[in-house]
Amino acid sequence: MCGRFTLIQDAAILQQHLKAQNVPYLQPRYNIAPGQPVLTLRKTVEGKQWFWMRWGLIPAWAKDPTISNKLINAKAETLREKPSFREAFTKRRCLIPASGFYEWQKQGKYKQPYYLTVNQREPIAMAGLWECWKSPTGQVIESCTILTTQANEKVNLLHNRMPVILERNSYDLWLDGPTEDLDKILTPYPAHKMKVYPVSKSVNDATYDAQECLEEVAAIGVQTSLDL
Repeated sequence: MCGRFTLIQDAAILQQHLKAQNVPYLQPRYNIAPGQPVLTLRKTVEGKQWFWMRWGLIPAWAKDPTISNKLINAKAETLREKPSFREAFTKRRCLIPASGFYEWQKQGKYKQPYYLTVNQREPIAMAGLWECWKSPTGQVIESCTILTTQANEKVNLLHNRMPVILERNSYDLWLDGPTEDLDKILTPYPAHKMKVYPVSKSVNDATYDAQECLEEVAAIGVQTSLDL
């Protein structure tokens, strides 16, 4: 799954990487958690545009926004079957830029957090879906979810799922390509292109957002090396 991630590159780097102009001002974020606003990129009639959305999908038919707590992730393998994601998969796809994400390895009562990123520490783009929800009183919330797929052999040492990290040449296909062509890109990111290391337990606090979250530490009571 993907329950926390980071976005620490500046706007100029994101603009170059995703080939999208007018990136909003960005402050480094070291511990992005569900329910918080996340930056997304969508394809509109005017081209690619940036939007801030709440992380945790709220389907248009939902009675209240609390359902978003259960919809922070969507399994890529079942998008066509699930009512919560079926229409968004067809009509409302987005990219969610990130620098990396966190996962935890459990042994006994202790959970060691790990940070996962790509080898060159370039930005990544995760496949996402979005929705626009309107309350009976007129409140409007735009929200999103992150797609997951089976973990590659490196991530699988921590969890059996991982976010769908798209290759750069598939960004445009994901944003507005035909759905029948998308299964081939909703696959695990290659393990040999990823770096994984244990980090400070400060990331466990979803309200804590500081560079300390990324500091490499010695893992306690669990496997210390995930290099393959």
